[in-house]
Amino acid sequence: MTSSTTTALPVVVIGAGPIGLAAAAHLLDRGLEALVLEAGPGAGAAVREWGHVRLFSTWAELIDPAAEKLLAPTGWVRPAAAYPTGADWADRYLQPLAAALGDRVRYGARVTGVARAGRDRVVDSGREEQPFTVHLTTADGTEERVTARAVIDASGTWTTPSPLGGDGLPALGERAAADRIAYRVPDLNDPAARARYAGKRTAVVGSGASAFTALAQLAGLAEDAPGTHAVWILRRTIGTSTFGGGEADQLPARGALGLRAKAAVEAGQASAVTGFRTAAVENDGERLTLVAEDGRRTEPLDEAIVLTGFRPDLSLVAELRLTLDERLQAPVELAPLIDPNVHSCGTVYPHGVKELAHPEQDVYLVGMKSYGRAPTFLALTGYEQVRSIAASLAGDHAAATRVELTLPGTGVCGGAGLFDDPTSAQGTDSSSCCAAPATVQIGTGAPTTPGGC
Repeated sequence: MTSSTTTALPVVVIGAGPIGLAAAAHLLDRGLEALVLEAGPGAGAAVREWGHVRLFSTWAELIDPAAEKLLAPTGWVRPAAAYPTGADWADRYLQPLAAALGDRVRYGARVTGVARAGRDRVVDSGREEQPFTVHLTTADGTEERVTARAVIDASGTWTTPSPLGGDGLPALGERAAADRIAYRVPDLNDPAARARYAGKRTAVVGSGASAFTALAQLAGLAEDAPGTHAVWILRRTIGTSTFGGGEADQLPARGALGLRAKAAVEAGQASAVTGFRTAAVENDGERLTLVAEDGRRTEPLDEAIVLTGFRPDLSLVAELRLTLDERLQAPVELAPLIDPNVHSCGTVYPHGVKELAHPEQDVYLVGMKSYGRAPTFLALTGYEQVRSIAASLAGDHAAATRVELTLPGTGVCGGAGLFDDPTSAQGTDSSSCCAAPATVQIGTGAPTTPGGC
């Protein structure tokens, strides 16, 4: 296939979430054709699964500029400053954006693999001249192949949560106890979820904002349902940074979340078990017991909520030549910039095509997937990624290498806080991306969004 024929092909974008749809908008803005393949039945299918979550960020940090430009002729107007839920984000922005993209977005199209046409990853000869072939399965089980000039994988990490086992693999007995283990923060406004945890003893495994949220949620439930208790399982010890920045946190909602978790422990609504790396799950048919690598055992538990992060599913790109960091499974040039041991959301430097490039030209992992196992991703950074990539694919290398994003000093995290009032951001200075009201209510607000700081 000639180069001119290849460049006439569409750029395939995997995933119709916030970053995938933004990628399509930027491609169209550059005069390039895009085809978005979404496994779910609608735009933002993964976002809708955490639709009860209220984000740290206001609308100003959740809308891509090229997407807003595409939406303008439809009469769409950016919602007023507020902290939306995931459902708000999907209904009021992602779905309208997908509608504006029209038949460039295909639903029920699950990508199963990407390769160079006629070349597995071993073959060198003629590789760069070949287009990509994208294998997919439709909702009715039909297999199809789509040919593309480039591939942008924005499929995220939501479907691949990390397991309970302290070594990164499922603990012994973890799979057998799957009916009592959840890997997402439950929506305790849902009667079925509320009944599942009310009056029960539940392990919460993890040390990030999602774990803080689960502790806060269960503490709130304990006020209405006596006997509800959380056992917080940490792989590390409790120190000065365990609960985040507290009142000094530059993101007040995030600080409030940590303070609420701390309050739950201090009030006896939760107990902490530290330095506990789970090796096995014992299940007697009625209750669970977690067993650590050092032989320690928890008291019997009714449920477990495992919030140990997410990881990328790299099986889709197994036939492509990618260079990924050995720890984070992120592009090697990006990994040092997002290392969670060093960076939080607000300290990740904006980056683009240079940091996301691989030996296999014109294939990119973007959004949460580009961050591998790092939890520091934020929407604005993802929008900058796809802006840079679209510019590069269009041949505008100056724009591709130029940084067009300045993060406010507070940073912008895609997590959620304990704001009970979704309009609490109104009247704040939009230049202070995560500004909060002067008084932050410490209550049982919405859980953190996956991948948030």
